[in-house]
Amino acid sequence: MRNDIGKTIGIIGAGAIGAAFAKALARHGIEAVIANSRGPDTLQDAVRAIGPSIRAGTREQAAAQDIVLVAVNWSKLPAALAGLPDFGGRIVIDANNPIEAPLFRPVDLHGISSTAVFAGLVPGARVVKAFNHLQPALVSGDPQADGGRRVLFLSGDDAGAKAEVATLIARLGFLGIDLGTLDAGGRQHQFPGGPLAALNLVAIDAR
Repeated sequence: MRNDIGKTIGIIGAGAIGAAFAKALARHGIEAVIANSRGPDTLQDAVRAIGPSIRAGTREQAAAQDIVLVAVNWSKLPAALAGLPDFGGRIVIDANNPIEAPLFRPVDLHGISSTAVFAGLVPGARVVKAFNHLQPALVSGDPQADGGRRVLFLSGDDAGAKAEVATLIARLGFLGIDLGTLDAGGRQHQFPGGPLAALNLVAIDAR
């Protein structure tokens, strides 16, 4: 079923970032299907806690939606995306960072941006990097803060895909700032290493 943004939404990964994104959607009554590696039965309690607009599904069901956000531990990304059909020009949001618990040591990508690695795992997708630079509690929380709107960065090579993700970001109450291409812009908010990573910025509304 299409949401009021005109797109169906899927989430692959039900960890901290995926769940935070689902909660942000639920706060606005936006429907989505969320999946993990263990199957929808293991998510029933979690989706009930998030809200009625979020339902559990299979990885394939989540991947079949118009806009798909992927948020998986870096080392598990290849397995999480393996075997999925070509995305056929649909939008895939890269909300991943090349670092994970428990050591939180950055992965050596040999000079390649993390989103370039990610894009190679989602053939046919129009990739937009977003929802990766804020702490999960800030993604799921109220974006209205200190008289303004909390900032979410996005980057990508497809202008139409970025416009649709920007519309979603605005619908969730955030201010989206386009940083440019996946390579140049994505490196700016890639965590760790990007100069804009983990920055909690608020754009003050003019009076």
